[in-house]
Amino acid sequence: MGFSRTYEEINEKIKTGRVVVLTAEEIIPMVEEKGVEAVAREVDVVTTATFGPMCSTGAFLNFGHSDPPIKMTKVWLNDVPAYTGIAAVDAYIGATELSESAGFEYGGAHVIEDLISGKPVKLRATAYGTDCYPRREIETYITKDTINQAYLFNPRNAYQNYSVAVNSSDRIIYTYMGTLLPKLGNATYCSAGQLSPLLNDPYYRTIGIGTRIFLGGAQGYVAWEGTQHSPSVSRNEKGIPVGGAGTLALIGDLKQMDRRFIRAAIFHKYGVSMYVGVGIPIPILDEEMVRFVSVKDEDIQAPIVDYGVGRRSKPTYGTVSYKELRSGKIIIDGKVVPTAPLSSLAKAREIAETLKTWIREGKFFVQQPVQPLPAEQLTKPLEIREKDEFPINI
Repeated sequence: MGFSRTYEEINEKIKTGRVVVLTAEEIIPMVEEKGVEAVAREVDVVTTATFGPMCSTGAFLNFGHSDPPIKMTKVWLNDVPAYTGIAAVDAYIGATELSESAGFEYGGAHVIEDLISGKPVKLRATAYGTDCYPRREIETYITKDTINQAYLFNPRNAYQNYSVAVNSSDRIIYTYMGTLLPKLGNATYCSAGQLSPLLNDPYYRTIGIGTRIFLGGAQGYVAWEGTQHSPSVSRNEKGIPVGGAGTLALIGDLKQMDRRFIRAAIFHKYGVSMYVGVGIPIPILDEEMVRFVSVKDEDIQAPIVDYGVGRRSKPTYGTVSYKELRSGKIIIDGKVVPTAPLSSLAKAREIAETLKTWIREGKFFVQQPVQPLPAEQLTKPLEIREKDEFPINI
């Protein structure tokens, strides 16, 4: 029987100050020097992290009731529309929603960042009026301290690998992968590679529903599988997906977050997004987890995808490792192509170090998932269909 430990044993060591924690980068040379078995016995937790743009971000807010009360049917926050089909004074502000007056210069992500910063945000709402909610309009200012619940909800985050973007067309294109120069003029990518959470737990042994995480500078949780969770994609011999695979839905208290780890972003001629810092501790339960968390950038391959083709299925130029990407250039069809990351490795390292400190100081405990993420699933496309193509339900 090989070595193993439990979540309870790890948390007891955190509680008593005896826990040994390393980042996913720090453990790589240690495994090379001491071997898997020795490291499994010595290290209790490995911290992983990522800091990149995620359009699938937003926040649920509860404003409280005015006098007389109002059942809000349309809401604007700093002139950015928010969704109100929830309840009388609840709303969801999406990061990518644009200001009706400022357009690409300001959006829902900026509203979220302003709330985290403690800035006043203008709330404007209209209603049709009811007997119990007679008010028909309201205009006021709110802060994170004047409203009730305010929690970040990421329907999708922490992508388990992703594609490298290039552009073979003869014009500049503007995408969520940044500005892509014509004729393979540059390549962009977005992953923390060997530090990224799901690449260090490729089969979701320790990351699942209920996992406690670092989210935007506060403690949060994995709430569900993320949208477009697609774990059944092809994997290499180390179990690493070759392309976008698993995703996580994340939740956390917006009021406790720190704008050092969550920032609004404008993608030129594309729109608004939000950089969200995510850190996930991986408990070293056994030797297999040591093998997983010692993954290297050279072990992780990503597909090179041609975004210059405006179709769902795009041409590819093979795969490339994150070690090659981080060198600053790759070779495509014999051409040297400069590379640039959209995610911040420096910020991901800061998050992994911060989480490591929280655990060492007894401020953060590992949480066993209450349910594993789906292990077999592929993302479905949206097809144009007629109603009569579906079977009749009797």
